[in-house]
Amino acid sequence: MDLFEKCFNFTRADEVKAAGFYPYFRAIEANEGPVVKIEGRQIIMAGSNNYLGLTAHPKVKEAALKAINDYGTGCSGSRYLTGTLDLHNQLEEKLADFLGKESVLLFSTGYQTAQGIIPTLVSKGDYIISDKDNHACIVAANMMAKGGFAEFKRYKHNDMEDLEKTLERIPLEAAKLVASDGVFSTTGEIVHLPKLVELCKKYNARILIDDAHSTGVIGKGGRGTPSEFGLVNEVDMVMGTFSKTFASLGGFVGGDAKVINYLKHHSPALIFSASPTPASVAAADAALEILKAEPERITNLIKNAEKMRNGFKEMGFRVIDSRTAIVPVVLGEDQLVFMFWRKLFDAGVFVNAFISPGVPPGMAMLRTSFMATHEDKHLDRILELFGEIGKEMGIVS
Repeated sequence: MDLFEKCFNFTRADEVKAAGFYPYFRAIEANEGPVVKIEGRQIIMAGSNNYLGLTAHPKVKEAALKAINDYGTGCSGSRYLTGTLDLHNQLEEKLADFLGKESVLLFSTGYQTAQGIIPTLVSKGDYIISDKDNHACIVAANMMAKGGFAEFKRYKHNDMEDLEKTLERIPLEAAKLVASDGVFSTTGEIVHLPKLVELCKKYNARILIDDAHSTGVIGKGGRGTPSEFGLVNEVDMVMGTFSKTFASLGGFVGGDAKVINYLKHHSPALIFSASPTPASVAAADAALEILKAEPERITNLIKNAEKMRNGFKEMGFRVIDSRTAIVPVVLGEDQLVFMFWRKLFDAGVFVNAFISPGVPPGMAMLRTSFMATHEDKHLDRILELFGEIGKEMGIVS
């Protein structure tokens, strides 16, 4: 059998393109935050993770440009060798203080961060226990740990009873790590952290929370899921990304200084990767300062998301409830999602189409997400179009 046979036989994307419904890889030509330019048209963006609207903020752009002038465009080495700048150290110190952790370590991408943590800490004979709906970066990291002969277990999504059943079957003395998203990226649901912490204490497990969609969204001053529940000191490690709230690219993990120091000297994902670029670190640093100085951005973000969540529900759409920036509208069938997406796009609104196998059967959805910088005129137009198209397609009455 030819290795490439599966490639030649893959036709699903071509079929969707031919039908005119393909929603992926659309090139953005200009980006103001709530409004972008695609195919020469002004489009209201309701699918971005730019939660605080900082990617176009003058201070963030200015910081990135200054970093390029001062340091050049790249670091030309890994953090371990020639790739550490004072910018990296400064941001790590600021983030540690912000998150209430002893130490923080930066990685080059958010996706890479999980692979830098889990396979490095969870080795032969240890256990990694993971929520079934965790982000793909954690899934990939779990597979890497399993390849190193760690034991890998999954529990039902956000189901603390099933987590306890899973933990009960593992020897109490075994080293174990429970990993969960703080805010789940598809649904916007928040982990049941108080119960998770209680179970991990009971069964001698360490905790890793992925706050990619939590930082800058929930918790005191946007400090994420542990802060939301007053459990900062009970969560061993928090990881996150700069590609959402922090308007940049990169990832981080915060925890005890001894643990972070171990990762620094043992994590292949860190040691063998080029370090985050000066511009990306400076942009994230500037975004963090804005987040701390302007907490009203979080208030506005949550207000906007709540307006949309209530608006969709009032029209009769099936919406997954949460109190985050992510508002999924479940349509159920892949084809319905594609058709609805196309009508929205043609009318000037961009959302994300989530279909199987990315979501379970019957859960195909339009995943909308909102920003602090969306104005009422943007939100009202989105609601108006959802109502019109929903009625036209017989989804709502």
